[in-house]
Amino acid sequence: MKYTTRVRDHRGPLGGPPGARRSVARRLSGERLVRRSSGEDAARYIHRLIFDGELRPGSRVPQDEIAQALGISRIPVREALIALERAGWVTIELHRGAFVSVLDEQGVRDQYELYGMVYGLAVRRAIARGAAGLQALLPGIVASLAVTVEPEPFSDLVLAFHAAVLAAARSPRIEVALRALTGLVPGNFFQLVPAAIEVERDGLRAVAAAVERRDADAAAAGYEAMLRAQADNVVAAFRARGVLGGR
Repeated sequence: MKYTTRVRDHRGPLGGPPGARRSVARRLSGERLVRRSSGEDAARYIHRLIFDGELRPGSRVPQDEIAQALGISRIPVREALIALERAGWVTIELHRGAFVSVLDEQGVRDQYELYGMVYGLAVRRAIARGAAGLQALLPGIVASLAVTVEPEPFSDLVLAFHAAVLAAARSPRIEVALRALTGLVPGNFFQLVPAAIEVERDGLRAVAAAVERRDADAAAAGYEAMLRAQADNVVAAFRARGVLGGR
Protein backbone atom coordinates (compact mmCIF):
# COMPACT_ATOMS: atom_id res chain seq x y z
CA MET A 1 0.00 0.00 0.00
CA LYS A 2 1.29 3.45 -0.87
CA TYR A 3 0.52 6.52 1.15
CA THR A 4 1.73 10.07 0.71
CA THR A 5 3.27 11.91 3.63
CA ARG A 6 2.35 15.56 4.08
CA VAL A 7 5.06 17.92 5.29
CA ARG A 8 3.69 20.12 8.04
CA ASP A 9 5.01 23.67 8.05
CA HIS A 10 4.01 27.23 8.94
CA ARG A 11 1.27 27.38 6.34
CA GLY A 12 -1.57 26.41 8.64
CA PRO A 13 -2.54 24.06 11.47
CA LEU A 14 -3.93 21.50 9.02
CA GLY A 15 -0.63 21.27 7.15
CA GLY A 16 0.00 21.16 3.41
CA PRO A 17 -0.33 24.00 0.92
CA PRO A 18 -3.03 26.69 1.18
CA GLY A 19 -6.43 25.12 0.63
CA ALA A 20 -5.31 21.67 1.82
CA ARG A 21 -8.27 21.48 4.18
CA ARG A 22 -10.60 21.95 1.22
CA SER A 23 -8.87 19.12 -0.63
CA VAL A 24 -10.18 16.77 2.02
CA ALA A 25 -13.66 18.20 1.59
CA ARG A 26 -13.40 17.58 -2.16
CA ARG A 27 -12.26 13.98 -1.59
CA LEU A 28 -15.16 13.36 0.73
CA SER A 29 -17.65 15.04 -1.60
CA GLY A 30 -16.58 12.61 -4.32
CA GLU A 31 -17.82 9.68 -2.26
CA ARG A 32 -21.40 8.51 -2.42
CA LEU A 33 -23.82 11.14 -1.18
CA VAL A 34 -25.71 10.25 2.01
CA ARG A 35 -28.17 12.45 3.85
CA ARG A 36 -26.46 13.57 7.06
CA SER A 37 -26.71 16.45 9.49
CA SER A 38 -24.08 19.20 9.47
CA GLY A 39 -22.69 17.77 12.70
CA GLU A 40 -22.32 14.33 11.11
CA ASP A 41 -20.60 15.85 8.08
CA ALA A 42 -18.23 17.75 10.35
CA ALA A 43 -17.44 14.62 12.37
CA ARG A 44 -16.72 12.69 9.19
CA TYR A 45 -14.52 15.52 7.90
CA ILE A 46 -12.48 15.80 11.12
CA HIS A 47 -12.17 12.02 11.28
CA ARG A 48 -10.75 12.00 7.76
CA LEU A 49 -8.29 14.80 8.61
CA ILE A 50 -7.00 12.64 11.46
CA PHE A 51 -6.86 9.52 9.29
CA ASP A 52 -4.97 11.38 6.56
CA GLY A 53 -2.47 12.71 9.09
CA GLU A 54 -3.43 16.36 8.55
CA LEU A 55 -4.40 16.55 12.22
CA ARG A 56 -1.77 14.77 14.28
CA PRO A 57 -2.11 13.15 17.74
CA GLY A 58 -1.92 15.87 20.39
CA SER A 59 -2.68 18.71 17.99
CA ARG A 60 -5.50 21.18 18.62
CA VAL A 61 -8.53 20.87 16.33
CA PRO A 62 -8.94 24.27 14.54
CA GLN A 63 -12.69 24.68 14.84
CA ASP A 64 -12.91 27.98 12.95
CA GLU A 65 -10.95 26.63 9.98
CA ILE A 66 -13.09 23.51 9.84
CA ALA A 67 -16.31 25.50 9.98
CA GLN A 68 -15.03 27.74 7.17
CA ALA A 69 -13.93 24.79 5.04
CA LEU A 70 -17.38 23.19 5.33
CA GLY A 71 -19.34 26.44 5.10
CA ILE A 72 -21.08 25.89 8.43
CA SER A 73 -21.20 27.55 11.85
CA ARG A 74 -19.16 26.39 14.83
CA ILE A 75 -22.22 24.81 16.46
CA PRO A 76 -22.22 21.63 14.32
CA VAL A 77 -18.43 21.50 14.63
CA ARG A 78 -18.82 21.41 18.41
CA GLU A 79 -21.49 18.71 18.03
CA ALA A 80 -19.03 16.76 15.90
CA LEU A 81 -16.29 17.06 18.50
CA ILE A 82 -18.59 15.76 21.25
CA ALA A 83 -19.40 12.72 19.09
CA LEU A 84 -15.72 12.20 18.25
CA GLU A 85 -14.79 12.41 21.92
CA ARG A 86 -17.31 9.65 22.70
CA ALA A 87 -15.69 7.57 19.97
CA GLY A 88 -12.21 8.21 21.40
CA TRP A 89 -10.85 10.32 18.54
CA VAL A 90 -10.49 13.64 20.38
CA THR A 91 -10.26 14.93 23.95
CA ILE A 92 -12.11 18.12 24.87
CA GLU A 93 -10.43 20.25 27.52
CA LEU A 94 -12.42 22.97 29.27
CA HIS A 95 -11.47 26.47 28.08
CA ARG A 96 -8.70 25.05 25.88
CA GLY A 97 -10.48 23.31 23.03
CA ALA A 98 -10.37 19.86 21.47
CA PHE A 99 -7.19 17.87 20.89
CA VAL A 100 -6.59 14.80 18.77
CA SER A 101 -6.28 11.69 20.94
CA VAL A 102 -3.48 9.17 20.55
CA LEU A 103 -4.83 6.07 18.82
CA ASP A 104 -3.04 2.98 20.11
CA GLU A 105 -2.57 -0.34 18.35
CA GLN A 106 -4.27 -2.39 21.07
CA GLY A 107 -7.33 -0.16 20.85
CA VAL A 108 -7.60 -0.91 17.12
CA ARG A 109 -7.24 -4.64 17.74
CA ASP A 110 -9.82 -4.57 20.53
CA GLN A 111 -12.29 -2.85 18.19
CA TYR A 112 -12.00 -5.57 15.55
CA GLU A 113 -12.03 -8.30 18.18
CA LEU A 114 -15.39 -6.91 19.33
CA TYR A 115 -16.66 -6.81 15.74
CA GLY A 116 -15.71 -10.46 15.37
CA MET A 117 -17.44 -11.44 18.59
CA VAL A 118 -20.66 -9.61 17.73
CA TYR A 119 -20.86 -10.87 14.15
CA GLY A 120 -19.93 -14.33 15.43
CA LEU A 121 -22.86 -14.19 17.82
CA ALA A 122 -25.13 -12.97 15.01
CA VAL A 123 -24.26 -15.88 12.72
CA ARG A 124 -24.75 -18.33 15.59
CA ARG A 125 -28.22 -16.91 16.19
CA ALA A 126 -28.99 -17.02 12.46
CA ILE A 127 -28.09 -20.70 12.24
CA ALA A 128 -30.00 -21.53 15.43
CA ARG A 129 -33.13 -19.90 14.01
CA GLY A 130 -32.95 -21.95 10.83
CA ALA A 131 -30.58 -20.83 8.11
CA ALA A 132 -32.45 -21.95 4.99
CA GLY A 133 -32.90 -18.42 3.65
CA LEU A 134 -29.31 -17.55 4.51
CA GLN A 135 -28.02 -20.71 2.84
CA ALA A 136 -29.84 -19.68 -0.34
CA LEU A 137 -28.62 -16.08 -0.30
CA LEU A 138 -24.96 -16.14 0.75
CA PRO A 139 -23.48 -18.25 -2.11
CA GLY A 140 -24.59 -15.68 -4.69
CA ILE A 141 -22.99 -12.85 -2.72
CA VAL A 142 -19.77 -14.84 -2.31
CA ALA A 143 -19.70 -15.58 -6.05
CA SER A 144 -20.04 -11.87 -6.80
CA LEU A 145 -17.30 -10.99 -4.30
CA ALA A 146 -14.95 -13.39 -6.10
CA VAL A 147 -15.13 -11.36 -9.33
CA THR A 148 -15.47 -7.84 -7.89
CA VAL A 149 -12.33 -5.74 -7.44
CA GLU A 150 -13.60 -2.14 -7.33
CA PRO A 151 -13.91 -0.88 -3.73
CA GLU A 152 -17.41 0.60 -3.93
CA PRO A 153 -19.31 -2.40 -5.38
CA PHE A 154 -17.18 -4.70 -3.22
CA SER A 155 -18.24 -2.74 -0.14
CA ASP A 156 -21.90 -2.98 -1.20
CA LEU A 157 -21.61 -6.77 -1.44
CA VAL A 158 -19.92 -7.04 1.95
CA LEU A 159 -22.66 -4.94 3.52
CA ALA A 160 -25.28 -7.15 1.86
CA PHE A 161 -23.62 -10.25 3.33
CA HIS A 162 -23.53 -8.79 6.85
CA ALA A 163 -27.10 -7.48 6.52
CA ALA A 164 -28.33 -10.94 5.51
CA VAL A 165 -26.70 -12.48 8.59
CA LEU A 166 -28.17 -9.81 10.88
CA ALA A 167 -31.64 -10.16 9.34
CA ALA A 168 -31.52 -13.93 9.83
CA ALA A 169 -30.34 -13.50 13.45
CA ARG A 170 -33.41 -11.37 14.22
CA SER A 171 -31.77 -9.83 17.30
CA PRO A 172 -32.27 -6.10 17.95
CA ARG A 173 -29.73 -6.32 20.79
CA ILE A 174 -27.01 -7.46 18.41
CA GLU A 175 -27.81 -4.59 16.05
CA VAL A 176 -27.60 -2.10 18.94
CA ALA A 177 -24.21 -3.52 19.91
CA LEU A 178 -22.93 -3.07 16.36
CA ARG A 179 -24.15 0.51 16.17
CA ALA A 180 -22.16 1.26 19.32
CA LEU A 181 -18.94 0.23 17.55
CA THR A 182 -18.04 3.36 15.60
CA GLY A 183 -15.94 2.84 12.47
CA LEU A 184 -12.23 3.54 12.68
CA VAL A 185 -11.68 4.12 8.96
CA PRO A 186 -13.52 7.10 7.44
CA GLY A 187 -14.96 6.62 3.98
CA ASN A 188 -14.85 3.43 1.92
CA PHE A 189 -12.94 0.87 3.98
CA PHE A 190 -11.80 -1.14 0.96
CA GLN A 191 -10.54 1.92 -0.88
CA LEU A 192 -8.57 3.24 2.07
CA VAL A 193 -7.32 -0.20 3.20
CA PRO A 194 -6.94 -2.05 -0.12
CA ALA A 195 -5.26 -5.10 1.45
CA ALA A 196 -8.57 -5.73 3.21
CA ILE A 197 -10.32 -6.89 0.03
CA GLU A 198 -8.68 -10.31 -0.18
CA VAL A 199 -9.06 -10.89 3.55
CA GLU A 200 -12.77 -10.11 3.41
CA ARG A 201 -13.29 -12.20 0.29
CA ASP A 202 -11.66 -15.29 1.83
CA GLY A 203 -13.23 -14.74 5.24
CA LEU A 204 -16.79 -14.40 4.00
CA ARG A 205 -16.34 -17.43 1.75
CA ALA A 206 -15.41 -19.45 4.84
CA VAL A 207 -18.36 -18.09 6.82
CA ALA A 208 -20.78 -18.93 3.99
CA ALA A 209 -19.41 -22.45 3.71
CA ALA A 210 -19.91 -22.97 7.45
CA VAL A 211 -23.47 -21.63 7.22
CA GLU A 212 -24.13 -24.08 4.37
CA ARG A 213 -23.05 -26.91 6.72
CA ARG A 214 -25.04 -25.33 9.57
CA ASP A 215 -21.82 -25.34 11.59
CA ALA A 216 -22.33 -22.44 13.99
CA ASP A 217 -18.93 -22.82 15.69
CA ALA A 218 -17.05 -22.68 12.37
CA ALA A 219 -19.14 -19.74 11.11
CA ALA A 220 -18.48 -17.72 14.27
CA ALA A 221 -14.78 -18.65 14.20
CA GLY A 222 -14.62 -17.55 10.55
CA TYR A 223 -15.97 -14.11 11.39
CA GLU A 224 -13.60 -13.74 14.34
CA ALA A 225 -10.52 -14.81 12.35
CA MET A 226 -11.40 -12.53 9.43
CA LEU A 227 -11.81 -9.49 11.64
CA ARG A 228 -8.57 -10.16 13.51
CA ALA A 229 -6.83 -10.20 10.13
CA GLN A 230 -8.56 -6.94 9.21
CA ALA A 231 -7.20 -5.46 12.43
CA ASP A 232 -3.69 -6.22 11.13
CA ASN A 233 -4.51 -4.35 7.92
CA VAL A 234 -5.93 -1.34 9.75
CA VAL A 235 -2.97 -1.17 12.12
CA ALA A 236 -0.62 -1.23 9.11
CA ALA A 237 -2.62 1.52 7.37
CA PHE A 238 -2.65 3.72 10.47
CA ARG A 239 1.04 3.18 11.06
CA ALA A 240 1.86 4.07 7.44
CA ARG A 241 -0.09 7.31 7.84
CA GLY A 242 1.68 8.14 11.09
CA VAL A 243 -1.47 8.33 13.19
CA LEU A 244 -0.84 5.37 15.49
CA GLY A 245 0.53 5.77 19.00
CA GLY A 246 1.91 3.14 21.38
CA ARG A 247 1.07 -0.53 21.65
